[in-house]
Amino acid sequence: MFEHPTPEAAQAAEDRLVVALRERGQRVTSQRLIIHRLLRELDRHVTAEEVLRRASEQLPGMSLPTVYATLDLLTELGEARRVSVGGPVLYDPRTEDHAHVRCRTCGRVEDLAIPMHSAPALRAARAAGFEAGTAELVVEGRCAACSAGADA
Repeated sequence: MFEHPTPEAAQAAEDRLVVALRERGQRVTSQRLIIHRLLRELDRHVTAEEVLRRASEQLPGMSLPTVYATLDLLTELGEARRVSVGGPVLYDPRTEDHAHVRCRTCGRVEDLAIPMHSAPALRAARAAGFEAGTAELVVEGRCAACSAGADA
């Protein structure tokens, strides 16, 4: 994982979101700000359902379609990353190309702290005619907890 942002960095991220929304002619809503803030505060891969549960504590009545639409908008704006590694779609506050590890037993997903050199893969995809934007590396196996449970 990465370090929790300072209050200044968190405010700068929110300011970037406000500017990006206004440049696109979109409204700056409390739902969008709360979901953006939660994604940063949770500091891990989350499902839309989890974001809804947490956001509803601050803003009762929020709907799951609103959460999905907002998370997808944040992804378009470069403020989140959509991660599909099998199982439910996850949203990640880390937006740069990076590797993941996924447990085949429980589905847990974590970031891997390794250098990620995605440029060659992206160039090859573009040469093959794809409009490639991001690259991911996913290592699959069993996490320590699931391995320990299987040995018991």
